[in-house]
Amino acid sequence: MLASLLTVGPAMAVPGPGDTPEVSERVSKSEAADTEAAIAAGEIPAPDEIVHSQNIEHLANIPKDALPGTNSDLAFQGEYAFAGNYDGFRVFDLSNPKKPKTVAQVLCPGSQNDVSVSGDLLFLSTDSSRSDDSCASTTQPATEKSSWEGMKVFDISDKRKPRYVAAVETACGSHTHTLVPDRENVYVYVSSYSPSAAFPDCRPPHDGISIVKVPRKAPQKAAVIDFPVLFPGEGPDGGGNPGAPTHPGVSKTTGCHDITALPHKNLAAGACMGDGILLDIENPEKPKVVDRVQDNENFAFWHSATFNQKADKVVFTDELGGGGAATCNEETGPERGADGIYDLVRKGREKKPELVFRGYFKIDRHQADTENCVAHNGSLIPVKGRDIMVQAWYQGGVSVWDFTESAKPREIAYFERGPLSADTLIAGGSWSAYYYNGYIYSNDMAKGFDVLKLDDRRTDPAKKVRLDELNVQTQPDYFD
Repeated sequence: MLASLLTVGPAMAVPGPGDTPEVSERVSKSEAADTEAAIAAGEIPAPDEIVHSQNIEHLANIPKDALPGTNSDLAFQGEYAFAGNYDGFRVFDLSNPKKPKTVAQVLCPGSQNDVSVSGDLLFLSTDSSRSDDSCASTTQPATEKSSWEGMKVFDISDKRKPRYVAAVETACGSHTHTLVPDRENVYVYVSSYSPSAAFPDCRPPHDGISIVKVPRKAPQKAAVIDFPVLFPGEGPDGGGNPGAPTHPGVSKTTGCHDITALPHKNLAAGACMGDGILLDIENPEKPKVVDRVQDNENFAFWHSATFNQKADKVVFTDELGGGGAATCNEETGPERGADGIYDLVRKGREKKPELVFRGYFKIDRHQADTENCVAHNGSLIPVKGRDIMVQAWYQGGVSVWDFTESAKPREIAYFERGPLSADTLIAGGSWSAYYYNGYIYSNDMAKGFDVLKLDDRRTDPAKKVRLDELNVQTQPDYFD
């Protein structure tokens, strides 16, 4: 199975329709007028205008090139960044962060194309129904048994020529994935959701995750080894959050959206639609739920999770509106579409870890009604003695915030662009914003790959921390 390599030439396969989110929606005349008035008053930047705090510098932007689809997640290895895109992935040389260079573009359509790397292997999530597992596949209804969704594996020993080596079909596809690597194997926790009785390969109850085992020396032997049930219960939908109408505005749990592993602590945190969970992963083949929380007042969709360095806190994000709505406004308020900060408290004789809610964080820079904005992907900025992270907020931009005091989080830096349009809600903004070896890298859905430099006495110590590899959903021990 050979991937179509794109560097300067035209695409060799054409992405099928349906792989890219809805891109535009006209807002009302009054909302458009409000946006224009806010721009005129200087309350929000003008379309495409860049604004940022004094402690952030915008070093570079690399627009989309051969892959026109929506940009998605990021992974890092050595002096390279791997940037997901709904049409495939792109490899950047970061040896000069001020001038990143494209070294490869791989056409392999299939949303979301979330990406991770480990050693010589790259992993790509496919969560759209395809005609087959090749990189020349086209869209095909999930109601057809022959349709394919799941994990793809590439050999990246030559960064300029990634080679497609394996594919593993997983139930309901792979919306996101999380690596739990060891010396001989890479375990991949595959998160997916939204089953239907009409889908032959994605039927309810879908109340767990697929575990794929990939031998490093023989990745072609990658296979699903288990589907642990995380939400046992009676009935056709298992035992997860029932959602609406029991809990209005809350998503029913029919799988997980994202899992973040902390291998050196044998822990993982799962964001599972209507539930947040804590997992024991001492045996990576047999993860066990040790605690579970819900927020049926303010959380609509548990999206992702981040541990702090001491592993005594977890930040969960709520993707209110699915990432396509304008929720960073006064009407939505400061507690919906936000981050939830939980302390990890060990109680009882067995010192069982429990998640205890402490507070919310949401950017207070109100965005226009034409800007999709909600809490999204971020990472820690490694500073000893403090809990600081950088985070993407779609068209809310990139936010750096401090949650050392769990109940009193605050923003300390930001970068954002004005709306893509003053009268139409067009999906865009930062999908992922991560700190890696002294710089912040952001993958903007529409505008491309951004490099930011943060200069602040509170975060400057992080510049001394160097990593050989970073997959944010597999958090490292930054100071080991």
